[in-house]
Amino acid sequence: MKSLLPLGAAFLLLTLPVMAAPQTEGEAPAQERASIGNQPTNDLIDVANHSGAFRTLMEAAAAAGIEDDLRGEGPHTIFAPTDAAFAKLPAGTVDRLMEPENRGELVSLIRMHVIAGEKLTTADLAGQQLTAQTLNGPLAIDASDAITGVRVNDASVTLTDIEASNGVIHAIDTVLLPAN
Repeated sequence: MKSLLPLGAAFLLLTLPVMAAPQTEGEAPAQERASIGNQPTNDLIDVANHSGAFRTLMEAAAAAGIEDDLRGEGPHTIFAPTDAAFAKLPAGTVDRLMEPENRGELVSLIRMHVIAGEKLTTADLAGQQLTAQTLNGPLAIDASDAITGVRVNDASVTLTDIEASNGVIHAIDTVLLPAN
């Protein structure tokens, strides 16, 4: 009987997030959302939305119309600016980018943070300096110094290896700007 207690506790810990997930009007219960055709719905968009740290990025992805791309099969690696990173941009920048007439610029900015076709974890990057190709140009990744951690262009990775069913997210402290 004692050996079942840790197993039961582990089951509760694993199912608690699904059971506690908020349900909005018109939305299927969490248990139904958890699988559609036996496919988990913990894709990059779902994971980023549930983290609470990437609200601005998720609003931008929706405004840019690229959410479906990030829900795709993958794998993808996203170096995701946190809300605090977006707050460091000059006043009014985010509002300006969200306007429909600036959709192309917004898409370009978001694509600068996405590496398609690869799931790069910190274990994959450890000890390396490399250039990866995002959906909008090259990205310098420096994981060569264990003390300074992983850097991408001028941003520091602040939280690593946030797993999703179709890739991985790394939180960064600065919005990456595409080359002009």
